Amino acid sequence: MKVWQKAMYLTDLTYSYCKDLPADERFNLIDQINRCSVSIASNIAEGSGKRTNTHNAEFLSTSLSSSYELETQLLICRRRGYGHSDKLDNCLQLFDEVQKMIFAFREHVINKAVIS
Repeated sequence: MKVWQKAMYLTDLTYSYCKDLPADERFNLIDQINRCSVSIASNIAEGSGKRTNTHNAEFLSTSLSSSYELETQLLICRRRGYGHSDKLDNCLQLFDEVQKMIFAFREHVINKAVIS
């Protein structure tokens, strides 16, 4: 799925971005950013393996929730002046695309669940 592939690439970008963050954020923002980005792709994958569209939609909702959490952490990094701004901009740009794709995919899955 294209949304899963983009979410995986977002994870790659966020891990790369986090390498430039202050070491004292290792167990705070860095850990949280990495866990959120992994959660986005993981929940897309897990939902696709579920038997019903309703269950798939639930995992897509969790993925979407993780995306909002990731956005918050990345914006905190921007406010704090952490990392390279070009890498952060790339993360946020791809994040926006992935979030829109998850939302659209979830709506499609929900509509399929209603029809079924």
